[in-house]
Amino acid sequence: QVQLVESGGGSVQAGGSLRLSCSISGFAFSNYCMGWFRQAPGKEREGIAHINGGGIATVNADSVKGRFTISQDSAKSTLYLQMISLKPEDTAVYYCAAVRTASIYPTCELYHYDFWGQGTQVTVSS
Repeated sequence: QVQLVESGGGSVQAGGSLRLSCSISGFAFSNYCMGWFRQAPGKEREGIAHINGGGIATVNADSVKGRFTISQDSAKSTLYLQMISLKPEDTAVYYCAAVRTASIYPTCELYHYDFWGQGTQVTVSS
């Protein structure tokens, strides 16, 4: 069945970089939207970025545009979130998620994600 496992989180100083990984199994990227979400203590879950089966990526959160990049590697069955110029405000638990779609070029932000990883903690210190 569908499985998602995040890794790559940790503690980093402001201005540093991290790359999060999400290993997938039980499905292929084709006809699936993949997304990265985060949740900080006391705040609601926030959608960060999405990528569809055709490889079209969208960064949704204005606060991370220009700093975060979503990508996927079909050969390695892995979704990535490259984060640079990290800020303390980026501190959160980061989740990857998946949902099957009707085409390879959907608008991923409109879909309800129903498969989720366990999350990985990212802590950015000043």
